[in-house]
Amino acid sequence: MKEKKIFDAITDVREELIEEAENSRLNKNRRLWQKTAVLAACVVLVIAVVLLIPGLEKEETKTGPLLDVVYPDVYAFDDGEARMAIRNQNPVDAAFVEAINNFSYKTATLLLQDDGRNKSYAPLSLYFALSLASSGARQDTATELLDVLGVPDTGTMMQQCGNLYRLLYHENKIGKLKIANSLWLDHDYRGQPVHFKDDFVKQAAEHFYASSHHVDFAQPETGKQMAAWIVEHTQGTLNPEIEADPEQILAIINTIYFYDQWVDRFSKEETSEDIFYLADGSEVKSDFMNRTCFSAGFSRGTNFTRAGLALKNAAQMVFVLPDQGVSPYELLASPELTRLTIEGGDEHNGEVIWKIPKFSFGSAFDLKDMLIKLGVNKAFQQDADFSGITDHTAFISRIRQETHIAIDENGVEAAAFTKIDYAGAAQPQGRAEMILDRPFIFAVIAQNGNLLFVGVCENPAQ
Repeated sequence: MKEKKIFDAITDVREELIEEAENSRLNKNRRLWQKTAVLAACVVLVIAVVLLIPGLEKEETKTGPLLDVVYPDVYAFDDGEARMAIRNQNPVDAAFVEAINNFSYKTATLLLQDDGRNKSYAPLSLYFALSLASSGARQDTATELLDVLGVPDTGTMMQQCGNLYRLLYHENKIGKLKIANSLWLDHDYRGQPVHFKDDFVKQAAEHFYASSHHVDFAQPETGKQMAAWIVEHTQGTLNPEIEADPEQILAIINTIYFYDQWVDRFSKEETSEDIFYLADGSEVKSDFMNRTCFSAGFSRGTNFTRAGLALKNAAQMVFVLPDQGVSPYELLASPELTRLTIEGGDEHNGEVIWKIPKFSFGSAFDLKDMLIKLGVNKAFQQDADFSGITDHTAFISRIRQETHIAIDENGVEAAAFTKIDYAGAAQPQGRAEMILDRPFIFAVIAQNGNLLFVGVCENPAQ
């Protein structure tokens, strides 16, 4: 019995992202992000089948787009009436927002482990990719996927994903949040025809705005086509190297591209070089942005101080500074602690002193083991039921995500973190010193409260 991989969920599909080659690429691209804040992520799901008939010679397959999509209308930055109309036309249940955030905190806790490296995770990108895959799952396979997604049924999931997509999607002169999905379908495997369900392809377009592409995974050119699609939909921020796998029949790709500007920009004249203290006690030099807000909100919890910076399109970036001697990972030890760190604590209002290192980095995660720990098992087994996609027996073989983040004086590029240093003294009750000169946590939160990106900055010079 011939195995065929089914899903390769990659938030940005390059194996060497975490290596030095990636750091070199990011350094070359930093000039592109001097005027905006940018977040990018990509998830790729690769579907393979188990065929009972011996393979034959594969016939030549023509490649090209099968179904394109028309993305939602966008509105001007200052068009509050259009923004409100989109919100009213696309109601997103509070229970669905909560389900996504529960998923986000559970997965972030498992992924953000202490390995000495910067890391940025995009839970919403994974959520959309898994939701699209689960729309074609049936029986126990569907039950496990819907359970980890926190939704009662496939119909609710698709409707709410569609509404959330239209609610979040925007592009204007100030910033953009663009979510894109695509299906890459191979209708021939070793001479055997592979049939995909029309309903799956149509619903993917209707609810997930997924374009469909006819490809031949036995041809190396297919990997280049998929990579080019990712480059296009992340504005060149992600540039993956993808190798086509002749054992796969379908790839599902999700990308999220985000950039925005601070409501109150940092002055470049106030940026100065200073020392960032690494977890191992060593030091690196970094350019720090400096600003004082004389009346702003901040929160204090057990072992941390948190404050946020507003972005012009209603999102915000929050920074969590662990107390002296406290590791960021102590604050991320469980989903409950992670949520408390990002959302909780006692609220205060007063002076907030900001000192934030400029940074730019990428991350990559293999996500299969994490999902197995959360109870997703059937989808990775040969007897998985994805009969809503194809009548062939198919299963998920790998899930991987890649992200990128950067910030500067004008705005956010993905996620950044700040830290505090006050010589061991307790912070004044009416003031928060967000001196981010040691490892810290950051998160970017969408206008509706969903977590877009969350991560840890270990070394801004990395």
